[in-house]
Amino acid sequence: MIRKAKIADVKDIQRLVNSFAAKNAMLPRALSTIYENIRDFYVADEDGRVVGCCALHVTWGDLAEVKSLAVDESTQGKGCGRVLVETCLQDARDLGIPKVFALTYVPGFFEKLGFKLVDKATLPHKIWSECINCPKFPDCGEEAVTIKL
Repeated sequence: MIRKAKIADVKDIQRLVNSFAAKNAMLPRALSTIYENIRDFYVADEDGRVVGCCALHVTWGDLAEVKSLAVDESTQGKGCGRVLVETCLQDARDLGIPKVFALTYVPGFFEKLGFKLVDKATLPHKIWSECINCPKFPDCGEEAVTIKL
């Protein structure tokens, strides 16, 4: 079941995200950042256990980012990540946002969902406001993908 995240989910979201960050598969998230952005998050709930998460963060009037997509390894391959991203895309449609991007180490996953690989330089500089504070900046290795809704 996919649902909006609650405050009680914050530590589970951080556990999921940072378990992949520890393997250099995504960037880590601080608890404070997750609390501040909890309204952006959706979680996959399996029998009361958070097994996946994803956020849609509005960056401008015509652009939003899908971020912090993480699915517990025991649940991968069952479509949970796809449904989380599709939920975020529907949220963007409902908000009237015509374009969504993601920065990812796994562009092939997003391409299967209709995203196109693009040069990061084509994205507005506003998105770099978070990147500039990252310890991996400017060479994090993430690739940019976008989708028009």
